[in-house]
Amino acid sequence: MTASPGRVLIIAGSDSGGGAGIQADLKSVTALGGYAATAITALTAQDTLGVHGVLPVPTDFLRQQIRVVLRDIGADALKTGMLHDVPTIEAVCEEIAAEAPGVPLVADPVMVAKGGHPLLQPDAVETLRRRLLPLASIITPNLPEAEVLLGRAIPDAAAMPAAAEALLALGPRAVLLKGGHLAGERLVDILATRAGLTRFEDARIETRHTHGTGCTLASAIAAGLAQGMALHDAVARARAYVRAAILAAPGLGRGHGPLQHGVTLDPARVAAP
Repeated sequence: MTASPGRVLIIAGSDSGGGAGIQADLKSVTALGGYAATAITALTAQDTLGVHGVLPVPTDFLRQQIRVVLRDIGADALKTGMLHDVPTIEAVCEEIAAEAPGVPLVADPVMVAKGGHPLLQPDAVETLRRRLLPLASIITPNLPEAEVLLGRAIPDAAAMPAAAEALLALGPRAVLLKGGHLAGERLVDILATRAGLTRFEDARIETRHTHGTGCTLASAIAAGLAQGMALHDAVARARAYVRAAILAAPGLGRGHGPLQHGVTLDPARVAAP
């Protein structure tokens, strides 16, 4: 029997423009040598200019998608993205607990699309915080999402370590707090685990082609965990992959353009901080 390439079940919304959501997740896991399966939480009518419509998937059918994949194909890691509302979050958490206990979960707490359209209903934030975060092996919030989860501002890079530790106290086993929303020539991310903090820092890439970076990063981390990589190494490889995909972006659309998910990652470019 052939060894698994690393099976990832992605539970998230779709992006009809192909740059974020399920489409970006599938491309990312595949590009890194993994096998991606999906359970779609919502359909979106979306392009590089924004989200023009959202059609939630009924929770009974969402549950069925998760069950049939896990009971047949299985998963070495899970990734969640857009969960949209309270019933969706509850259904996903219940199915993960029942069908995939102990499987590493990368939870991207998607709240707002790149163009500003809300992707998580306001009354669902507490449910996400209470139900999903404690199941996660790692969460990957950007700064606006982290501010909502913590209920406080994170004004600069100096405030990020304390914020990452506060997020860790909400129950996940690790936090990757992403600093891309801050101004400046340097981009800082903080990885927080029970063992301590790691700071990743790179030169900022000046580009409008950043649609789907959060989905891409989280799925790339999930691919690494599914393939047996240590968390730190999975994060380092995922960050390198996202940077390469931004630099190779095809320049599509009139707004926030998509990445080039099919980029080949040179192992020499994966540098630990």
